[in-house]
Amino acid sequence: MNSDTAELAAVDPTSEPPVPSEAALAPPRRSRLPAAWERLRADPEHAAAVSESWRALWSSRLLIWVASVATILAFGFGPVRHAFIPRGVTSGFGWLGDLLAAPAARWDGSWYLVIAHYGYRPDLFPFTASRTAFFPLYPLGLRGISTLGVPAVLAGVLLSMLALALALYGIHRLASLEYASRGGIAGAASGEVARLAVLLTAFAPMAFFFSAIYSESLYLALSVGVFWFARHGRWAWVGVLGALAAATRSAGLVLVLPALILYLYGPRQDRPADFARRARSLLPRYRPRANLLWLGLIPAGLAAYLGYLSLAGGDALSPFHAQQVWDRHFAGPFLGAWDGIKAGFEGALQLAGLQGGHTYVSNAVTDPLAPSPRALTATVVSPGHDVILLAFLLAGAVATVGVLRRLPFAYGAYVLAALALPLSYPVSSQPLMSLPRFLVVLFPLTIWFAAWLAARPRWQTPVLGLSAVLMVLFAVDFATWHWVA
Repeated sequence: MNSDTAELAAVDPTSEPPVPSEAALAPPRRSRLPAAWERLRADPEHAAAVSESWRALWSSRLLIWVASVATILAFGFGPVRHAFIPRGVTSGFGWLGDLLAAPAARWDGSWYLVIAHYGYRPDLFPFTASRTAFFPLYPLGLRGISTLGVPAVLAGVLLSMLALALALYGIHRLASLEYASRGGIAGAASGEVARLAVLLTAFAPMAFFFSAIYSESLYLALSVGVFWFARHGRWAWVGVLGALAAATRSAGLVLVLPALILYLYGPRQDRPADFARRARSLLPRYRPRANLLWLGLIPAGLAAYLGYLSLAGGDALSPFHAQQVWDRHFAGPFLGAWDGIKAGFEGALQLAGLQGGHTYVSNAVTDPLAPSPRALTATVVSPGHDVILLAFLLAGAVATVGVLRRLPFAYGAYVLAALALPLSYPVSSQPLMSLPRFLVVLFPLTIWFAAWLAARPRWQTPVLGLSAVLMVLFAVDFATWHWVA
C-alpha cells in the first residue's frame, strides 16, 4: 500500500485500494524511430528546416505544373513540338501522359533521357560526341530509378524532386548556420534568413529547372552538401560529394577551391584555429593534416568520366571538344560578360526601333537520337532574350559583390570560379546563353539576397510575388517548347 491508497483507506476503511490498470503495469513503450531521428525531431532548427523546405517544395512545384498544364490546354504544345520531341523519349505517352510530362521533358531533358536509355556510345564517335557534353551522374541516376519499373520521364522528375528537397533543406541549415554565427542581420534572426533563402530558391525565376529532367537540382544538392560538411570538418564527405558533383557537371570541379579555403582559413565548426587571425595575412589559420587528402577525391569524379570514355573506345577529351558543337569558344577570362553587355544593349535598341537589320540568334536545334548532330530546325531567338540575359548578368553581379562582402570568402570564391566558365566560354551567337541556369544553382547568391531581404520586411512579399510570377511565365514558355535559357 502506498501513501495514496493508505489515505483512501483511512477515510473509508471498507474501501479497497484501486487496482492499477494494464497500461500502468506495462513497461514503457520504446519508440519505433531510431534514436538519431528522435534527436533530429527534438532539434528545433531541424524541424523548421524540414517544415519550411517541404512547404516551399510542394507549393512551388504545384504552381509550375498547374500553370503549365493550363497553358497547354488553352494554347497547345508550342512551335517545335514535332521537331524536337523524340517519340518514346519525351512523347508517345498518350494524351494525358504527354500533357503531364510537358513541364519536365523539354530541350536538354531529351539528351538526358537518350543517354539514360542508350548510353554515350563512345564506340560511335565522332557521331555521338555531342552527348558527352552532358555529364553522367544524372542520367545514371535516372537509369537506376527506371530499372525499378518507373517510366523514364517520371524517374527523372522523381530524381530532380528528391534532389531539390535535399537542397532546400541544406540551404536552410547552411543559411541558419552562417547568420547565427553573426548574430542575425539588422535585427533579423538567422531563422528568418534561412526561411527566405528556401523560398527564394524554390520560387526563383528559373526554379522550374529544379523539377525538370535537368541536372540543376542534383548539382545544387551536392554543392550545398560540400559546403555543409566542409563547415563541420567532415572531409571524407566533402571529397565524396565533390566527386559526385564533378561527375554531374563541369562546374563541379571548382568546388575544390572553396573546400580548400574552408579547410585552411575557415570558418570551421570542428575545431579551433591553430593560428590567430592576422590582418591582411595570407597565412593559413589551420594546419594541414592527413584529412586534407580527401579533397583529392573531387577531381576524381571528372577523371572517372573521362577514363570511361577513353576505355570504351572514345575520346577522353570529347566533353571539352563537344562545346564546339554547341558553339562555345574561349573569349578570354570573363570577356563573355562584355560581349553579353553589348548584345543586351543592341537588343534593347532593336526593341525600341532604334536599330534594324541585326540578326541575333539562329539557334540550331539538334536531334539527340541522330547519328550525328544534324540540325532539325532553327528557332530564331528574339533580341528580347539578350535583354533578359543582360538583366540576369547585372543582378548576378550585384549579388556576387554582396556575397564577397557579407559571407565567408569561400562562398564568394566559389561564385567567381563557377561564373568564370560560362563568362569565359560564351556562345558566339548569344554570349550569355544559359547564364540564368548557371546562376540559379549558385546558392551563396540566394543566401545573401535572403539576408538583404530579411532586413527589409516590407520588400519581402512584393519580391517573392514577382519572383513567383516570373517563374510561372518562364515555366510556361519552357513547357510549350519556347527557348528560355
